[in-house]
Amino acid sequence: MKRRDFIAATAALLVSPRVLRAQGTPRRIGCFGIFLENAPNILEAWRSGLRERGWIEGKNLFVEYRYTQPTDRYPALVAELTALRPDLVVGAGPQAAVALKSATATIPIVFVGVADPVGLGLVQSLARPGGNITGLATFVPGDFTSKGVEILRELVPGASKIALLVNPGNPIHRLIVAEEIPRTARNLGVALPVVEATTAEELDMAFASAAAQHADAIMVFADPLTNFQAPRVVALAAEYHLPASYLFRQFANGGLVVYGPDIAALYRRAGAYVDKILKGTKPSDLPVEQPTKFELVINMKTAKALGLTVPPSLLVRADEVIE
Repeated sequence: MKRRDFIAATAALLVSPRVLRAQGTPRRIGCFGIFLENAPNILEAWRSGLRERGWIEGKNLFVEYRYTQPTDRYPALVAELTALRPDLVVGAGPQAAVALKSATATIPIVFVGVADPVGLGLVQSLARPGGNITGLATFVPGDFTSKGVEILRELVPGASKIALLVNPGNPIHRLIVAEEIPRTARNLGVALPVVEATTAEELDMAFASAAAQHADAIMVFADPLTNFQAPRVVALAAEYHLPASYLFRQFANGGLVVYGPDIAALYRRAGAYVDKILKGTKPSDLPVEQPTKFELVINMKTAKALGLTVPPSLLVRADEVIE
């Protein structure tokens, strides 16, 4: 081989994808959902989870973010994201996870914040997900709604009607309404009328409906809509003088009570899934994680504004009491 040909062949080898990867070529992943758009604490938790495992955005990891609200644009944005052929994609919430699973059977998927991934058909089981998807759930399905209702009844003694704010476009909400709510209402002897909202404007109508039905309180189900519109939701609860419970910590800023997992901790833990998959582990070999601890946060200022006396039995169980 001529010297010139040898040098050219060697140069080509040095820039080949395989060699570049061996030398630490940055990896590319996708993130889909609205979980970072208006929550800087969650963004920092997500990046911390990656940094703890040696992945630094802009250096050895490039992240393609796609946000959207409402969810009717999910299919187009998912197609756009998967067309980039990332090494894996992270989906925030059930709608994002379902859209990603429908779009690709080959790109690894990590979901975060899905209540019942088995019920949705995302995974075969928590221990053995199967396929190209795994991730972190928000709670153990079956009795979580009843716990939230019980907390509201402690705060509002004698409450016999508690409205449930759901988004009919959320597949998890549809599952809970169909399977869990009738059982909860029967077991606890309480009426649980459902009020619906799929847009920000419909939130106003949902609270008006709950008030018109003389609900004693309202339980706000977690959803991209309510999460993104958290200030508006909290303001509506105050306007209609409805004691309200929420799933995520962001609602404690004016919301009466929060009972749910630490969502920032879920995104920090997602870094472990990203790390393992980028290093070669298959999603099917990574069991779905469920939270082991739930936070109870009570806003005493809001309780006072509603004329409620928080019982000592609830205060001693609270992880945080906002004065």
